[in-house]
Amino acid sequence: MQAPQTTVDPSEIAKFEAMAAEWWDENGKFKPLHMLNPCRLDYITTQIAGEFDRDMATSEPFKGLRILDIGCGGGLLAEPMARLGADVVGADAAERNIPVARVHAEQSGLTIDYRHTTAEALAAAGEQFDVVLNMEVVEHVASPIDYLIACRQLLKPGGLQVCSTLNRNPKSYVMAIIGAEHVMRWLPKGTHEWSKFITPDELYDLLRQAGMDPVDRKGFVFNPITWSWKLSDRDLSVNYVTASIKPA
Repeated sequence: MQAPQTTVDPSEIAKFEAMAAEWWDENGKFKPLHMLNPCRLDYITTQIAGEFDRDMATSEPFKGLRILDIGCGGGLLAEPMARLGADVVGADAAERNIPVARVHAEQSGLTIDYRHTTAEALAAAGEQFDVVLNMEVVEHVASPIDYLIACRQLLKPGGLQVCSTLNRNPKSYVMAIIGAEHVMRWLPKGTHEWSKFITPDELYDLLRQAGMDPVDRKGFVFNPITWSWKLSDRDLSVNYVTASIKPA
């Protein structure tokens, strides 16, 4: 059997391999993600609950749903999904992330199926999910359209994909590259390449080309006074997130 093609960019994977041990250090290299995580989870849970008619007031509202977290890292999203009752697979192309994620899940008393693999390999194996979480990954792959096609193949008909990334404009360069990497030093220099950022309209077009139906998008906006993130209906100028459905 021919090996599945991959959109993995080895140079991008090497960046995250080097930071793997720090995933759960809230003041380490992944501090920005820890700060953003409550806002990401608010959007994700709202979209899943709405699409699958789940009551978030129950103890395990996502029970019976199979969720894939692509680019799972150390498990910052996979663990909350498991706590909400979902059957979770966490996949990452950076091999060193997987043992970190497995150990933390075990320490947290959670059962999560972590795998060192790619979206393309999972699709080739015929894996199917109700939800694909595709957060802050598409700007790191070699071919966004091929990657998004693989993500669509992983969804059951009627399935939901939540995809976030960074807008490409002068403000995002100042905030995400100069601010986050050079001034605040939240991330190592070179973590992001501004040329790989994708505008919201470009991402909507890519999602449609991949066979998805985009249904929502919101901005993640950082407030330097309250030192916190919030969702915005209008400000998608730097970080933003989308929801799309695979047609039934």
